[in-house]
Amino acid sequence: MNGILSGKTALVTGSSRGIGRAVAQRLAAAGATVAVTARSHQPSMSVRAGQATALPGTIAETIELIEAAGGTAFGLAADLEDAEQRAGLIDRVVEHTGRLDILVNNAGYADYSTVGAMPMDTFERTVEHYLRTPFVLTQRAIPEMERQGAGWIVNIGSVTGLAPVRPYREYNKTSGDVVYASLKAALHRFTQGVAAELMDSNIAVNAVGPSSAVRTPGAASLIPETFPTEPVEYLAETVLAMCHRPAAERTGLVAFSLHYPWSQQLPVHSLDGTTVLPPLEPPAAANPNILPAGL
Repeated sequence: MNGILSGKTALVTGSSRGIGRAVAQRLAAAGATVAVTARSHQPSMSVRAGQATALPGTIAETIELIEAAGGTAFGLAADLEDAEQRAGLIDRVVEHTGRLDILVNNAGYADYSTVGAMPMDTFERTVEHYLRTPFVLTQRAIPEMERQGAGWIVNIGSVTGLAPVRPYREYNKTSGDVVYASLKAALHRFTQGVAAELMDSNIAVNAVGPSSAVRTPGAASLIPETFPTEPVEYLAETVLAMCHRPAAERTGLVAFSLHYPWSQQLPVHSLDGTTVLPPLEPPAAANPNILPAGL
């Protein structure tokens, strides 16, 4: 497995911590040179409900983890809410390595609030992160991937993007995830539509999300203590599975991190690629609208 992405360059947005960091580590372990990005080289501030909190994790720490495992990475600071920085990010990656093979749109902003109480700024920032940014980065990546004759785009989705199960749980009534979930649903549909547009260019476009939830530094405060969570390695392995097969074989999927490996009997490895982890069956409480094979 360790050489499956050798010679390829991957850009993983929001990879200073959490899911992005895990994906960056797994792609690097498979041989990719990974561009690690975040808003700045310093620990970033997370603003929710008007309160700013510094979250752990830096670009340098992710690079250190990758290099300690024998991988290759470099760092680029880019504020994806800044139109100029966002538009120039793909060019900066190509300037560094001469190519871009893999784009993982992971960076996000989640500030839950019920629709009746949500400030317009929160709505706009959610749209910016989960629709405008993937659109811009995808649009900028297409010419580079077409030039190479192949490419892989993975959008990090969410099980919240699926319709909630009836009868509605208390979580659905009170969590305030409606706008976040709606944008994730849009991202799923964006993925499926762009996959059709780019299939003949051999650019695969897929979405991957947790089957339940991953308790990351950025998301921990939004996840109730009783809510089922899962190890991040299963999601990182599912992303890797979307980053090396030709588009004619695997594109347009919305895959979930416990369902997809289980249904496809996909071995899941540690983030450094050295250890095979035990298979994990999808939880019985998972949203029944999940299609195991991501179809």
